[in-house]
Amino acid sequence: MRIVFFTHPPFLGSQSMPRFASMLAKGMEQRGHQIEVWTPEAFFYKLSAPGSLKKWLGYLDQYLVFPGQVRKRIKSYPDQTLFVFTDHALGPWVPLVTNRPHVIHCHDFLAQHSASGKIKENPTGLTGRLYQQFIHKGYSKGKNFISVSNKTSRDLQEFLTKKPQLSDVVYNGLNRDFKPLETDKTRKLFGEAIGTDLSQGYILHIGGNQWYKNRVGVIEIYESWRKLDNGKLPLLLIGKEPAEALKDKQKQSAYTNDIFFLTDISDEQTLLAYAGATLLLFPSLAEGFGWPIAEAMASGCPVITTNEAPMTEVAGDAGFLIKKRDEQNGSVNFWADESALVVDHVISLSPAERKAVVEKGIKNSKRFRTETMLSSIEEIYKYLTKSFDIRLEK
Repeated sequence: MRIVFFTHPPFLGSQSMPRFASMLAKGMEQRGHQIEVWTPEAFFYKLSAPGSLKKWLGYLDQYLVFPGQVRKRIKSYPDQTLFVFTDHALGPWVPLVTNRPHVIHCHDFLAQHSASGKIKENPTGLTGRLYQQFIHKGYSKGKNFISVSNKTSRDLQEFLTKKPQLSDVVYNGLNRDFKPLETDKTRKLFGEAIGTDLSQGYILHIGGNQWYKNRVGVIEIYESWRKLDNGKLPLLLIGKEPAEALKDKQKQSAYTNDIFFLTDISDEQTLLAYAGATLLLFPSLAEGFGWPIAEAMASGCPVITTNEAPMTEVAGDAGFLIKKRDEQNGSVNFWADESALVVDHVISLSPAERKAVVEKGIKNSKRFRTETMLSSIEEIYKYLTKSFDIRLEK
């Protein structure tokens, strides 16, 4: 097959989407397919301008310059070329190839739901709503979709104006070699790397500053657990530099000296972080998939996550579930206290009980093998190009 992948431009600074696009492109290339990656280049964006204008200059590169370039390029490409959009947020480019073989990968519709006023935790301003409408108008022209979870697939159906020709679910594949490591050695190595004694273990959270990651809730649960006075394990939050509100939450905590924000952590250190953790605390309010759940389990780390899809899809029967934090309905303190009991239960597991939990998690994580994902996606790609060949013959 000849496959063209559309990806987010590098100047946006995203991490997860480029990883996903790279995994697809390299995987298909290794399977013998002819691949190309198309993405906008920074022209207007690289001009000197105040930070507040940079986003708009980037829009010019993405939605004015790039579409013109695509229209010219596709004229010379065979009719059977498959055009792959690695994220539905690239929707504004979809109308460029709606009459060619194409497929759109869908990760989450949180921004779309927020713009529709359905997520009270994340109100969206006027320009944000207009931008999401622009994206929606684009991907709605698409005919074929692959979602990373059943939850994302259900959300897609809600937003589409007509039934697609194809809508399949393919779970994400782990894009690094996550595996269990010798615990004491791992904690020593990672502790030395970050300058903290981790010999007794630690509670881990991995995630960015997005509202749905619920990093404030992580600290709330940790504080409630510490009040039980059953241990003094540190809390490590790996991700981007915390927002000011989160920093304030840490400073005001009675356990501030045991709460650490870790930024610029390498891939190798992340592998150590998972493998050495006592548990992963992942109380997200929403996700498209929930990578850290599968990554932690593959690393031999027990997982506590929210009793909501798609977290439940990824955790399967191998995770420990807590309720979703909702500050508008019920007491947050009660939620944190209730969740802390689950944390205490996992920390207090006997060696035999922990071994059983770890083994179940590793078995569950095998559902997310990269090769399994790529094989499923490749079959869909082949089907789309073959079905287009049949239409051409007719």
